[in-house]
Amino acid sequence: MTAIASVYQHDVATYWNTERNPVNLRLGDVSGIYHHHYGIGEVDWSVLETPEDAREEAVIAELHRLENAQARFLLEHLGDIRPDHRLMDAGSGRGGSSIMANAAFGCRVDGVSISQAQVDFANEQAAERGVSDKVRFHFKNMLDTGFEAGAFQAIWNNESTMYTVLDDLFAAHSRLLARGGRYVTITGCYNDVYGLPSRAVSTINAHYVCDIHPRSAYFRAMAANRLVPVTVVDLTADTIPYWELREKSSVATGIESAFLEAYRDGSFQYLLIAADRI
Repeated sequence: MTAIASVYQHDVATYWNTERNPVNLRLGDVSGIYHHHYGIGEVDWSVLETPEDAREEAVIAELHRLENAQARFLLEHLGDIRPDHRLMDAGSGRGGSSIMANAAFGCRVDGVSISQAQVDFANEQAAERGVSDKVRFHFKNMLDTGFEAGAFQAIWNNESTMYTVLDDLFAAHSRLLARGGRYVTITGCYNDVYGLPSRAVSTINAHYVCDIHPRSAYFRAMAANRLVPVTVVDLTADTIPYWELREKSSVATGIESAFLEAYRDGSFQYLLIAADRI
């Protein structure tokens, strides 16, 4: 399988190859850790009262703190990771979570993305930090990486499952995970109780060229692929403050109102799911 195996994947790769949103780059400039995901936790609203000449910088730093908190929360659910273990970041973006994982555990991390621009950027970041011997990013498709079976102690997707068919994704991850290994995802999913995706969820799909799955699809596909959930955390209430602050920031993209509407009306949820490979 080639890295880009369909017209849809080509469209996704094109989107991320050309993406230069300040909400990703400006936040990453704060510490040199660049993410492509959202934030969780209580907001320090005093940043909005900062003197005008320093207010924007304070808001950007607070948003970056919240996205780092989200990445740490995910990494804390990877289980007992040792320096001799190997991890995979599926849909690794500009590499921030992989670099954080190596710093936390001292282990080898392989990131994969179908965006060559993201892969190149992330490898440059690893080289600048002197960790390219342990943290490497690959132009590969997460559905068929070519890595050897059972090679990984843990694999994660951070807001990237909505670009795949879940059965295909979890089958690929199950093959790569060692028996007893851990899979973790943080993802937005639509609430089956509300039926089909709401108008706000459909707006999010169109904005990001993605296909948000129903909550139930995650558990069905995991069960079919030897992945048994051990922890499920509803982070919806924890992410709303991030979106409220982002809506007031200079890096707002216009999608904030759709996220807030969907989270508040209950049609959209933000979940962490951790599962063991049996």
